[in-house]
Order: sequence, then structure tokens, then C-alpha cells
Amino acid sequence: MATQTSPDPSGIDADIRASVSEEEWAVRIDLAAAYRLVALYGWDDLIFTHLSARVPGPDHHFLINPYDMMFEEITASSLVKIDGEGQPVIPTDHPVNPAGFVIHSALHMNCENAHAVMHLHTPDGQAVSAMADGLMEHTQTGMIARSDIAYHDYEGIATDTEERERLVADMGDKHAMILRNHGTLTIGKSVAECFLRLYFLERACEAQVKMLSAGRDGLNTPPQGTPEKVKEQAAPGSFATLAQRLAWPALLRKLDRLDQSYKS
Repeated sequence: MATQTSPDPSGIDADIRASVSEEEWAVRIDLAAAYRLVALYGWDDLIFTHLSARVPGPDHHFLINPYDMMFEEITASSLVKIDGEGQPVIPTDHPVNPAGFVIHSALHMNCENAHAVMHLHTPDGQAVSAMADGLMEHTQTGMIARSDIAYHDYEGIATDTEERERLVADMGDKHAMILRNHGTLTIGKSVAECFLRLYFLERACEAQVKMLSAGRDGLNTPPQGTPEKVKEQAAPGSFATLAQRLAWPALLRKLDRLDQSYKS
């Protein structure tokens, strides 16, 4: 009986792996994992949203998705590294979403906490972005997300680099943003922190849409002072610890049970 040989299990693009540092490769794996998780949770929008992460080092480069790939296909090797002008640092045949460059470069270049930036167009996120009241505080996740939320008015598809200044000004010292009539966005000091903020924001939007589908009559408003208490409980420091030490390792284990190809 012939012996069946197994293919190389890594699937890593050797040229990319050899050209980047250990630190960058670790960020690539985390960001590729975030893309796979967005697809897994059904938050992707074909190829039309974007997640990014800064490359460690002084060059202000960041990683973003190849515009012609589905999120479920993205791997650590396939991520595109671009500079502050949107130009690839490593030669690639893949294009980059112009709107993705405008939004992400604005925050990476100007917000100290924006090591990772994630932006979605989910139906629930878009629905809340179109509501005059914005995000409401009638659920626990709503209170958590609302305690750290900013808003940015819609200016059209984000291909105008002049919008970057206004985007940064509207973000201020917050870590989450509702892009009016558009979608949701979060930033974080790590991919893990950024993703967990995105998770809470998206869950809050989903709950709000379901809550309001029954009408506004009869909504239970939280007791006075409760949203302020939740804001203290969900402070950025404790949130980052929850993400990095507990939630993110669990999410990576989940992905590994399903498909480890994101690491390639």
C-alpha cells in the first residue's frame, strides 16, 4: 500500500515571512484572526469593510486587507503593508480599498491608542447609525459601548483625504465611533482590545434594533446613576486586560478548532 504524504501544514508565504520581523508576524496573525472572526460572526460585507493594525517600529506602516479577498480567505501572509501615503511597502498584486486607507490612516497617524482600527457595515450598525438618538443605554452592552462612543457625520464615501482631520477631531479621546448613516468603528492598543470593543458595540446595536422593533412604549430606563457606574466599570484599562488576557486567547482557540489557515 502506498504511503500518503501530508502537505505542508503551514502554507506560509516564505517570501513574506522572511521579510518581516517576529513582532510584525505576530500582529499579522492577530489581524488575520480578526478578519476570520468577523466573517465567522457574519459581520463582513463581501470585500467592502476593513480592519487594520500598525506595524511595530518607527516607520508608521500599517497592515490592511487585500481589497480583492473575502474575509474568510485572509491570512497573515496576504495582508498588505502600506505607508502613510497608501503605497504598498512590500510589492503586491492586490489593491487596497481607497476608503479604507483614508479612514484607517487618519486614526493610525494621529491617535496614540489606535494601534488597531476596525470598521464594519453590519445591518444593525448601519441602522443605529441612522437613528437620531444614536446608541441608547437601555441594555448592559449599550451602556458599556455608549460610555466610550463618538460620532462622525456622513460626508459621502470616504475617499477624500481632507475628511481625515475631521474624523480625528470627532474621535477625540474615545475608543469607539458611530459613523453616521454608515456603520461602526473601534480602535485599540492591540487587535485583541479593538476586536472586543467592536464585539460589544455590535452586540449593543443588534440589541437596540431588536428592542425598538417592538416600539418605544414600555422601555425600561436604567435607574439614575447606573450608566455612570457602568462607565467606571468598563474603564479602558480594565477593558484592555479583559480582552488581552481572557477573551482573545479564547477566541483564538475557537478559530484553531475550526481552521488554522489564518496563521499562514
